[in-house]
Amino acid sequence: MPKQKTNSSAKKRFKLTGTGKIKRKHAFKRHILTKKSKKRKLALTHDTLVHKADEDNVKEMLNLK
Repeated sequence: MPKQKTNSSAKKRFKLTGTGKIKRKHAFKRHILTKKSKKRKLALTHDTLVHKADEDNVKEMLNLK
């Protein structure tokens, strides 16, 4: 039986933490940064966790279920 493939875009965007949560980066930090405040840009630098409502979809893309 063939193996199921991992979604290539998902494996580049998400990482698994030691406790099994899924880590992600913030959006809106690529361009048009001059109009954004320093505080806002700094906040976007830090990683965050995937929301609980989206966790199942991401896990399915990463073949974790």
